[in-house]
Amino acid sequence: MGSSRIRRPVAIVLGVVVAVVAAALLPRWWCGRDADRWFEGEPGRVRGLAEEMVAFEDGDDRARADRRQVLDGMWGLLAHQMTALGLAQVCLAHPEWRERYAPIVTRAAAKSLLPEMRSAFTDSWHGEDGAAVPDSPHGHAYLSYPALALGMARLVDPAFPPELAARHDALIESAQRRLLASPTALLETFPGEAYPTDVAAVAAAIAVHGRATGVDHGAALAHWARQVRAVQIDRETGLVVQRMGIDGRAHDAPRSSGTGLAAYFAGFADRVLAADLAAGVFRQERGVLGFGAIHEYGGGRGGPGDMDSGPVVLGISVSATGFALAPARAFGQREVFTRLFRTADLVGVPVRSGSRLRFATGGVIGNALLLAFLTSGPELAR
Repeated sequence: MGSSRIRRPVAIVLGVVVAVVAAALLPRWWCGRDADRWFEGEPGRVRGLAEEMVAFEDGDDRARADRRQVLDGMWGLLAHQMTALGLAQVCLAHPEWRERYAPIVTRAAAKSLLPEMRSAFTDSWHGEDGAAVPDSPHGHAYLSYPALALGMARLVDPAFPPELAARHDALIESAQRRLLASPTALLETFPGEAYPTDVAAVAAAIAVHGRATGVDHGAALAHWARQVRAVQIDRETGLVVQRMGIDGRAHDAPRSSGTGLAAYFAGFADRVLAADLAAGVFRQERGVLGFGAIHEYGGGRGGPGDMDSGPVVLGISVSATGFALAPARAFGQREVFTRLFRTADLVGVPVRSGSRLRFATGGVIGNALLLAFLTSGPELAR
């Protein structure tokens, strides 16, 4: 009887230990079960999410034809642009799928150029539409988003329309002229406000245009890269300043959300610089029980969340965590990618429906972003 009394507490302790270990390890395993497949570009996962975005573009086309409400404004611009980038990256990684996806890349890219996608920017410039006034002295850096989408479509779609090619050429010529004319390589998105992330997208658009057309844009890209290092990167944290004046003065703190997205865009134009930006972001990783997340503010700073960072909880940025998936994959950081993916899987809730895969909580924009980031790779820049 005495020995059974001794064994009972031991069994209870062992049971508690087993329960605690299971509680610690099971979520880590469950949420990371697909991380290696995404990291390695497993076709089933990639095609499932690609088909989800095809369904979005098909539904958008039908809604436009029926004059029903569609996603437009900044969120529409982001959804169509990132769909174009993600599907184009899929075409580059899987040339056998190009016939299926390349025409949809072009459709999505063309929609990202519609005037209603940039209405908020046009309004901020008192009605000046940057796409209609290529000789304007204003920066209009937001035009890099449709310009990059058009460039990727032109790169992968043999049937890219000549009229879109002409508009693409005009956008790039204007962007390059403005970039070279700026001593700091900063261009305004809104009056008085330049975002290094948007200017990284300008550089990406210029680089992809060169790749699609054979035009040499080396001088503009070298000028941009020099000024990013000299003006836009905070030396203490390695992060880019979120908002600046075109004179190079900071209007905000160095932040991970802007830097993570800038690292993705920089990967199209300058992989060495992109790797440096990614390193700054990775230094902001915080982890617990195998899950990784990115702190928004470096150097002991803090602040609220906004449209760029998404919600900031205990300093952790939802957006920065998702953005960091792209450079983690592109630069072969498997362990970082796995930790971040576990968090994305936990928060995003992946759901399969037939041949399609989506992240249930992300909506259209979240799925478009994840397609672009989860397929980001070394084939993007030369």
